[in-house]
Amino acid sequence: MSIDRSFNPKRRAVVGGLSTLAVLPAIALGKAARGAAGGKPNIIFILADDLGWGDLSVYGNTDFRTPNLDKLAAQGLRLTQAYSNSAVCSATRFGLITGRYQYRLRGGLEEPIHGASDTIGLPPDHPTLPSLLKAAGYRTALFGKWHLGSLPNFGPLKSGYETFYGNYGGAIDYFTHKPGVGPNVKEDLYEGETPVSEVGYYTDLLGDRASGYIKKHSADKPFFLSLHYTAPHWPWEGPQDAETSKQISNIFHYDGGDLATYAKMVVALDASIGRVLKTLEQKGLAENTIVIFSSDNGGERFSKTWPFSGQKTELLEGGIRVPGIIRWPAKIKAGQVSEQVAISMDWLPTLLAAAGTEPAASHPPDGRNLLPVLLGEEKPAERTLFWRYKANAQRAVRAGDWKYLKLNGNEFLFDLSKDQRERANLARKHPEKLADLKAQWEQWNTDMLPITAEVRTHGVNGKAQADKYAPEGTD
Repeated sequence: MSIDRSFNPKRRAVVGGLSTLAVLPAIALGKAARGAAGGKPNIIFILADDLGWGDLSVYGNTDFRTPNLDKLAAQGLRLTQAYSNSAVCSATRFGLITGRYQYRLRGGLEEPIHGASDTIGLPPDHPTLPSLLKAAGYRTALFGKWHLGSLPNFGPLKSGYETFYGNYGGAIDYFTHKPGVGPNVKEDLYEGETPVSEVGYYTDLLGDRASGYIKKHSADKPFFLSLHYTAPHWPWEGPQDAETSKQISNIFHYDGGDLATYAKMVVALDASIGRVLKTLEQKGLAENTIVIFSSDNGGERFSKTWPFSGQKTELLEGGIRVPGIIRWPAKIKAGQVSEQVAISMDWLPTLLAAAGTEPAASHPPDGRNLLPVLLGEEKPAERTLFWRYKANAQRAVRAGDWKYLKLNGNEFLFDLSKDQRERANLARKHPEKLADLKAQWEQWNTDMLPITAEVRTHGVNGKAQADKYAPEGTD
């Protein structure tokens, strides 16, 4: 069954993409977990950085094409209601790697982690997706962005990955590989825990490393490969913009960038992923390899998040709704589109189930195993998900199609099935629903670590972006 890739902004289907289609005929979960021909599936988890929901052509972008990710979606299943655990990067990565709300860990409160610390990071003794898969017989590798704490106390090799090549912090220049500007700033590029220096556009280097890892794969063990790009995070540099790298004065690059440069960054990301997928096919591994693509949060300055409002650092849909694609030819029928609500922390229990293993009993996941839905054994189920964000005192709940949002003391109630842009505040029309969702959030919040004065946060205001100005007076 083929996907209709047409994009019509007048249709409500722009968010749903298409009506939810059937996935696979019912398959016993135990059989599915064993993978094709009795072997456990390989797993590749590809994570973009600050990619907006509408930045891929398969999600409606008409300004440029992303053929490799479009093809990945056509060969598998595309989620239209996938969310990130947070509206900022490191917090979401805590949720992804632990399968739990990031607010259960001190490091997960940071929005995001900034700079080196001996105390703020992912505790090495905490069960993680790579450590649990490693215990189940997988080889594990991370190429790209870690951003879950700095050496010497934290790092991917301490949390389940056997191989690491990439950056420990939140952002680096694509050409200098430095987390800042100037001759005294050291590169943030590591081979394991050893600093290294390489020449090349970072997006390409990561794709090359991932391809090389797959080429060397031995069939005696399955592999779990995390490919966590920094693209299309600032600074705004495409593959041919080495001169721009020499000219920027601040890594945040507030005085640069444009839609054309952003397009080049996303297209380069898509091309890098395409080379990795081609290597997978050349090795004959595509059939029984699960490939997942998502983003760590919503888009930023130049992203396309239509039809949503909001962006990174905001709990509006544009800040937390992300692309979600999964391909597993051995088990998931091609050309599927699902409206199942999903979130970053769901991938841990889902992938562990696909690998025939389980989460640690000591740390039960907050995420849900979505494998039965992805395999067509169960229909999409309603979810209740919670968020909070220190900047602008934000909190949010999604329960079914209802969403409660608090932002700078203002409270909103939206019906996302009708109002995806979050414009019609139904708080006065449905006070009982508003009160119910507020109470649910308060109850959930009692189980999370408190947000204290020392917790770092990052928001966007009028000094950085003109559209974030605060008008004088109110109506």
